[in-house]
Amino acid sequence: MLSPDGLIGIVFKGAVYNFRSLRNDFESRICRPIKTATATLQRVNVKRRTEQPEVDSAWSRGFPRRLPIQSDYEAVRSSQPAPTADAGVPTGVRAGSGTMSGSIRLKGRVLGESINQPESEAPQRPNKEKSALKRGHALSYAGLFLFTVVLYARPAEFYPSRLTASIALIVALATLGFFIPTQLSLEGTLTAHPTEVNLVLLFCLAGLLSIPLAINPPIAWREFSGTFIRCIIMFIVIVNVVRTRARLKGLLFLALAAGLWLSVEAINQYREGLMLIEGYRASGKGSGIFGNTNDMALHVVTVFPITIALFFGSKGVARKLFYGACATVLLGGTVLSYSRGAFLSLIVVTIFVALRIGPRHRLGLVMAVVMLGGAALLLAPDKYGGRLLSIFDSSLDPGGSADARRAELWRSLYIAIRHPLLGIGMGNYQAEMSYRGLVTHNSYTQVAAEMGAAALACYTIFIVAPLRKLGQIGRETFETRSNSNYYYLAVGLQASLLGYMVCSFFLSVAYVWYVYYLVAFAVCLRRLYEEETGKAVVVEKRKERKRKRVYAPFINKGGLC
Repeated sequence: MLSPDGLIGIVFKGAVYNFRSLRNDFESRICRPIKTATATLQRVNVKRRTEQPEVDSAWSRGFPRRLPIQSDYEAVRSSQPAPTADAGVPTGVRAGSGTMSGSIRLKGRVLGESINQPESEAPQRPNKEKSALKRGHALSYAGLFLFTVVLYARPAEFYPSRLTASIALIVALATLGFFIPTQLSLEGTLTAHPTEVNLVLLFCLAGLLSIPLAINPPIAWREFSGTFIRCIIMFIVIVNVVRTRARLKGLLFLALAAGLWLSVEAINQYREGLMLIEGYRASGKGSGIFGNTNDMALHVVTVFPITIALFFGSKGVARKLFYGACATVLLGGTVLSYSRGAFLSLIVVTIFVALRIGPRHRLGLVMAVVMLGGAALLLAPDKYGGRLLSIFDSSLDPGGSADARRAELWRSLYIAIRHPLLGIGMGNYQAEMSYRGLVTHNSYTQVAAEMGAAALACYTIFIVAPLRKLGQIGRETFETRSNSNYYYLAVGLQASLLGYMVCSFFLSVAYVWYVYYLVAFAVCLRRLYEEETGKAVVVEKRKERKRKRVYAPFINKGGLC
């Protein structure tokens, strides 16, 4: 029978043997090929430095010297015979004589070298035509910018007239008038085709196909031809028009300005005691996309992480103070909306941003966020804590909205299961299926019940796909985040999409502008990053990321073992 010391010795020897096997396997598969390739490159560099071109005495005898032209660098086709060594060379100059520089390649051969040089060594030029974004769309961007201003400001709600009622349509048509011919002249197609554009077109097709089979086709057509189709068109315009970081930041600043305006109005209502919704909640503005208090809170909470990203990505005390003040105002507007979905979204967004910005102190950051959340609840306005607790106990909600939303959620799930193919038609749930004449109060069940399971898959992937690629951009730029223009903005847009996913679980906003602008911002940032790096963003598999983390300690900064 083995003694404890003998058993410990056997275990220790097995561990040492396993470690040596792992080390030998790592050296044979990774380190040795890297060393071999490095040594080969060093020998090639030394050879190139030692080979000095000689001056051909034949050129000094009065022979005219021809400079190389572009066709001289073309590779020889395999179907054509290689030219002889004396072709096109003045008398006295022979291939292989070493009398001309070996750096000039003529029609697949180099004078001064053997004509049997491999064809793969022809000069390689980087092809940036596929990744480069051609400059243009100045007028289209101006129209897009003006349309976004009208969308956020909604002048028709404050100054009703025929002109203000149709100004958004006029600006949109003018933008399309500039966009279509410019896009065709630049790229020869109406749109680029990243994954998100293909998904939104499929989503649009699903909505169109649901109209003939809808319970009430006129309602479905009205819903499709209203805000929904405009969101699809303007999403495509944004993806193709925003081709510089300045243009992207311009649209982000517009979203920030709209969020600040809504938050300042909410704070002003609280200061004056004019809480118009249920006697204690701040109201929205007008009757458009910000008319509902919960919709207003959705916009504010999705702009909040972008503001935090601009705070960490900016340089200079003045800019940081400005973005910090903006984040504080947005936070106040979110709290005064008393939106339960916005509060949950705010918690998720804050934790996510904290973990991405300070990954080495995750536990401390999470604890700090929890403590700040508890302090905010203690200092929050009256009835705020009770409204949040009504998420778990519906008896604390005096208005009964929690029970109504829960009932509509289960009803919409039942309708989605009964009509899985194309749903009951866009906009038909509230008019035809709800017992109380309410919407589903959930964007996912809204799409599933009214457009079908395939549309729900397109909608979900439409949000998740840019989220994953933004995460890849964050991983690639993490080490250079202090000098990168992309890391913090990628993290901020990721958090915004996460905030939308959480908050839209309590709102029926699948056909409204919010998500289409956020996804368009994410696609534009990715296209700008791909243009700058010259490579496409490909999401690494989890196994590859884990392998890199395991082998990272064995590889030094120079890439050698």
